[in-house]
Amino acid sequence: MTARYTPEQFLELLERRRRGGQASQPAAAAAPRKKAPKKPPAHPGLPSVPPPPAVEPLLAMLPNPGRHWTLLMPYAEKMLTSNDRHPNWQAEHRIRKELRTAATSLIRPMRVPRLQYAAIFFVLHPRSVARSRDPLNWAPTVKAYVDGLVTPDPKQPQVRHLLPDDDAEHLFGPVPVMGEPVPSGLARMSLVIVELSGPVTSANAKTVTGIADPTY
Repeated sequence: MTARYTPEQFLELLERRRRGGQASQPAAAAAPRKKAPKKPPAHPGLPSVPPPPAVEPLLAMLPNPGRHWTLLMPYAEKMLTSNDRHPNWQAEHRIRKELRTAATSLIRPMRVPRLQYAAIFFVLHPRSVARSRDPLNWAPTVKAYVDGLVTPDPKQPQVRHLLPDDDAEHLFGPVPVMGEPVPSGLARMSLVIVELSGPVTSANAKTVTGIADPTY
């Protein structure tokens, strides 16, 4: 009488012979791989002062520039960028308020007068890391700074300081410029404010190449 095996029984028989007659055991499930803990970011070091930006190349692109002021903004542990993802709007609002207050605090000691027309360049001083930087990503920070310069008290929006308004009629820019990196600490930012005799339009603006030159 011939014994008949199903395909499953035949494979089990072969497995028993391979294991020396012992019944095959189900393969143990692979242990889940543990994720390696994330390393905390390296400390950037103590705050430092970047070299002042070169103003002459910036003045060269403006029609009839007048007086100018360079403001190194106070050191900030956190600035706003277009790549940020904040957990809630309160966190972003708190950072924006701190930046705005920092700009307002410089009006009196720097003796920046009230102007009718002005151009603003914002110069980013990045950390010394080997990767490309786009200063335009810091536009949300500059917006908070300009708000603090133009409207010192957000509760009294009708009270203006630097300009009658930060619209295109009175303000040219802010224009992004890459500056020298900081030797240590987090990124810094300088604002170059230039007095103008009138609004800048396509008819009277000058064209200067190399505005994003990292040597500025």
